[in-house]
Amino acid sequence: MAPTRTLSRCHDRRHDDFSARCGAGLGRPASHRHGASAAQTFLDLVRTTRAYVGYSPDLVSGLLQTPGYAAAVLRLVVDFYGTPDDIEAGVAARTARAQYIGQDGRMFHILLGEQALYTHLGGPEVMRGQLRRLLEATDLPGLSLGIIPARARLRVHPGGGFSIFDDNRAEVEGYRGAETITEQGRVALFRKAFELLRSSAVYGQAARGLITAVLETT
Repeated sequence: MAPTRTLSRCHDRRHDDFSARCGAGLGRPASHRHGASAAQTFLDLVRTTRAYVGYSPDLVSGLLQTPGYAAAVLRLVVDFYGTPDDIEAGVAARTARAQYIGQDGRMFHILLGEQALYTHLGGPEVMRGQLRRLLEATDLPGLSLGIIPARARLRVHPGGGFSIFDDNRAEVEGYRGAETITEQGRVALFRKAFELLRSSAVYGQAARGLITAVLETT
């Protein structure tokens, strides 16, 4: 029997994690009226998660985005897919996720590709604010933030972005759609990929050094 999966079109899931190439999301908003509720669905998922790991190769994780950066990402999604413009509600729900990092013992582990520091969204001021936010995030309780240097030796092909919630649900994004995976064998493959990617990442002062170097030239 084929593994159970849920696949929907990117333009129907526009407000949630844009971790790979498109606007990610949970829920299937059928109209402008339902856009904010789709973002709320993803926020509720984060709220009920105790252990989160995520990999974003070329964009800052939605959990760490500033309002300006999140608005720039969502603007690209709306313009590209022609979806209703409810960016303000999407930004509010997206940035609200960060409140759960470290709360009540929750643990979050996020990997960014170094390219995520360079991908230019929203203009220089927005990027400087986002990079400063990442510097602050390296000291957040309950968060491990790793950056994979562009020249790091990889132990697995980088692939696209993904998130894993409590080791029993994976969310994978791409231009063609967003996929929810709950079949445990497949979730385990993403966990394996995360661990291999993690081995190439730098943390702490080394990660701050990479962020600072980009900030100084932005």
